[in-house]
Amino acid sequence: MLFAIYLLLGAVVGFLAGLLGIGGGLIIVPVLMFVFERYLGLPLQHALPMAIATSLSTIILTGLSSTFSHFRLRHINSKIVIWCALGIILGALLGPQIAVRIPVQSLKLIFAFMVLAIALQMIFLKPKSVKSHISKPMLMAIGCMTGVISAFMGIGGGAIMVPALVWFRVDIKQAIGCAAFCGMVIAIFGSFSFILAGWNIQGLPEASFGYIYLPAALGIVLTSIFTAQTGAKISHRLNTQRLKQIFAAFLVIVSLQMFLG
Repeated sequence: MLFAIYLLLGAVVGFLAGLLGIGGGLIIVPVLMFVFERYLGLPLQHALPMAIATSLSTIILTGLSSTFSHFRLRHINSKIVIWCALGIILGALLGPQIAVRIPVQSLKLIFAFMVLAIALQMIFLKPKSVKSHISKPMLMAIGCMTGVISAFMGIGGGAIMVPALVWFRVDIKQAIGCAAFCGMVIAIFGSFSFILAGWNIQGLPEASFGYIYLPAALGIVLTSIFTAQTGAKISHRLNTQRLKQIFAAFLVIVSLQMFLG
């Protein structure tokens, strides 16, 4: 039953990764935290960082699949991707080290607050497709900010990066393509950092690798790599703003649930 949950979860988040450039951690983390607490019997102090770390690990292959699809659709702007990725590497290494040093109840509230903030900006920020110049230092700053918050929360970063790039009038489809690639970079370095952070922690399940729970990661990846390609193809044909608003409404529900415990 648990593996079926992981497979279904992967199908949903993979589709969203391709469609919106969102790694899916905003869904994966609350679901895995619930599963780890309820069915694996883990205390919250282990369940939450393990949910975040496992989420990040799944985004590696989901992001690769989504990036490949966006590359074929010519949504990848090399200048934006390269400079954002440089900032993301630094941020993704710092995020997990911050997360594991914060009291777990505080981490849960911070996560819920960030989810709510992301949802609100997705609802109210209106994208513009007019291109304008954005400097390399600004791209690195956006990347670093995205890397810290995303690795801290276990998300791919699309919900942060896409609105930030659109704010500087980067075409929204290029912003989504960039977010898909950068989500993969975040996941690689963030996962590595969480493995180190959880390497000597006692009380973790036998099938864990640092803070990454391998059965959950495998189940999510098995379906997400396929549905990510479908989502990317649909995003090429649709105006994603309405879909982002619908997704944002779901995020509000997730954040309120976490606030209420």
